Amino acid sequence: MTTTPTPRTAHRTNTAKVVGSLGVVAAAAAVAGLGVFGSFTDSTTPAVVSVDNGVVSVDLAAAGGGASVPLEFGSVLPGSSLTQPVDLVNDGTSALSSVSLATTATKSSLLDTDATNGLQMSVESCSVAWTASATCDGDVRTVLASGPVVRTAALVAPRSLAADATDHLAVTVTLPSSAGDAFRAQASNLQMVFTAVQRDGAAR
Repeated sequence: MTTTPTPRTAHRTNTAKVVGSLGVVAAAAAVAGLGVFGSFTDSTTPAVVSVDNGVVSVDLAAAGGGASVPLEFGSVLPGSSLTQPVDLVNDGTSALSSVSLATTATKSSLLDTDATNGLQMSVESCSVAWTASATCDGDVRTVLASGPVVRTAALVAPRSLAADATDHLAVTVTLPSSAGDAFRAQASNLQMVFTAVQRDGAAR
């Protein structure tokens, strides 16, 4: 959900966060039947930075400018992947030095603890909005290489480092073909946090 920035009293902080949640559930019917559900909800509050009075704020928005950000991955089978778009907007007044994504498990299972055979996640950024079929008609770059779904990593050269810029992101969840019988009836709840850090101010 896109929110109207509401500055708050600074405590010499220079980060802003957007929190999302991703629920992952394995179907009990068959080894190959895994259901994945994901949703992002905006909970960021911009931080007013006392050094230069800039506002550090990042916001998640539905691709295409929608008011809410549901990401439903549906069912994913071993060896397959599903992709959903989401926009990461730098709606502050300050350039950023970095944007990182941290994913943790609030309810854990083999889906997130098996770093090799469990869920893998990657993130790409397109220069224009992703199409309905999750293809990019512009320039695409990988901002988070594929790896275990639970981890902390900086996005590589995201467009949203610039003030008033948007990353048209595509979040891809993959279940490796090596996922076997042990993954039946597994369920995980994951929390995803985007953290933005302000760029150091220039000397005056």
